[in-house]
Amino acid sequence: MELNRHWWKECVFYQIYPRSFQDSNGDGMGDLRGIINRVDHLVELGIGAIWLGPVFKSPNDDMGYDIADYRDIMEQFGTMADWEELRDKLHANGIKILVDLVVNHTSDEHPWFVEARKSRDNAYHDYYIWRPGRDGREPNNWASFFTPSAWEYNEATDEYYLHLFSKKQPDLNWHNPAVREEVYDLMSWWLDKGADGFRMDVINLLCKTDGLPDASGPVDMNGYVFPTEHMCDRPPIHEYLQEMAKRVYADKDIFTVGECIALTTEEGCRYTAGKKHEIDAVFSFAHIDMDGQPLGKWYYRPWKLPELKSRLFEWQHALKDGWLGLFWSNQDQPRALSRFGTTGKYRFRCAKMLGIILHNLRGTPFVYQGEELGMVNVPWTSTDQLRDVESLNFVANCRRTGAGDEFMWDAVHRKARDNARTPMPWDDSPNGGFTTGEPWIMLNPDYPQVNVAAAKRDPNSVFYFYKKLIELRKGNLIMPYGEPTLLLPEDEQVFAYEKRLDGEHWLIAGNFSDEAVERPLSCLVPGSELILSNVSEKLEADGVLRLQPWEGVIIRLSE
Repeated sequence: MELNRHWWKECVFYQIYPRSFQDSNGDGMGDLRGIINRVDHLVELGIGAIWLGPVFKSPNDDMGYDIADYRDIMEQFGTMADWEELRDKLHANGIKILVDLVVNHTSDEHPWFVEARKSRDNAYHDYYIWRPGRDGREPNNWASFFTPSAWEYNEATDEYYLHLFSKKQPDLNWHNPAVREEVYDLMSWWLDKGADGFRMDVINLLCKTDGLPDASGPVDMNGYVFPTEHMCDRPPIHEYLQEMAKRVYADKDIFTVGECIALTTEEGCRYTAGKKHEIDAVFSFAHIDMDGQPLGKWYYRPWKLPELKSRLFEWQHALKDGWLGLFWSNQDQPRALSRFGTTGKYRFRCAKMLGIILHNLRGTPFVYQGEELGMVNVPWTSTDQLRDVESLNFVANCRRTGAGDEFMWDAVHRKARDNARTPMPWDDSPNGGFTTGEPWIMLNPDYPQVNVAAAKRDPNSVFYFYKKLIELRKGNLIMPYGEPTLLLPEDEQVFAYEKRLDGEHWLIAGNFSDEAVERPLSCLVPGSELILSNVSEKLEADGVLRLQPWEGVIIRLSE
């Protein structure tokens, strides 16, 4: 079987959220020097590449995703010399580095926008998306991810500018060839700096429907409509990404992975099929969107295991010619255990099981910092503890519209991005060894028990299990490349699938419940071998799958 092998398919990535990984100078914020000092943690875990969150110069309205200078490092994070030292230390240890490419929008403090907002005749005005008001209000009914309206008035030009995120994040006009040239140039600049690729922030939002018509759909609490139909995968997005690939990286051995909102399998195939015609892989949010409602992520929707399996496997089957970035959590999502698993007495067992399920799917796994410790969401008690612009705007919306504290706190505890952004706990010392100063956001209160030092003292910790899982991938091509087949699709407790590659035949299974379960599986014949489990040490290969609560297994099946 022709595998079309690449380094980025066979390694495991680790996502670093820079401001929360390690502080080196006592100012309470993580920095590049702190990451340099913790590279050994990545080496010990067996990581092959990192996705480094944005470290560019920024006013930090959206924690660095509002960029004021794409070629300079944020002062709080260090210097370009620090970035280069980190690159060199990673490369010396066989670890590659992805830069976070944020080019749907800039900061309103970027020199382009500072000029663009001055007058309609300014050379940079067409770098952004402007429209006159309509009947004394915004140009259309679009809602923003972060604010009630996606439009902000600019007095100097008597126009509104579009911002799908914060009002300090104006959207770039990708129809302007000069904008595209600027982006291709800065991408080439970072590749020349030694970056090994890009994680592309909301890359499928670059183009909006011509004419920017009103959106249809549910009206939110503020009277606006989220414009999914007019911002996701709109033409000529594919032509622009093909142009990007041709101009920047089609002939380079790098990796590009796109964050794509509300992505369909059809569009995912178009983005990733082919030899670097567009991008190498996409992150699908099908499983992430499962527990939200059409009005948005804050409106919780209960789910059951068959739906999770269906959503994950729809993408496994659809992208046979493309590639997926696999993840349970990231800087924009709640902690995986709080969302997909359990935070009770089986917490650490569940963390290992979730690792087994994800790392054996077809695609490239991304471990979000702290996932290897079994971190969970935070028991917030005051809105003063929150730092994220999205969370703070949601709280303000709830207070203004009278949505009520019960709804607000349930949503924050379930979904707030702050849950994933608390500092990495390195030990049980004050502030978890993250900083000697006042941390920019509180640590999870359980850090005295859940931290790196404690994990490394315990041979049965989540950390060492992840290390085994990552090492297993290095010697078994069936993990990234094997063809998966879902078993027991309607089972509400067991997630099980088979994988096959070149005569190798594996069973991967996990119990998503507090109860021991037994399931007849004819593939479990004598001679089958237990490769890895988070509970069991031996296997009864008698046609019955037996799993303890939250147990996960990898079994080599005998043909």
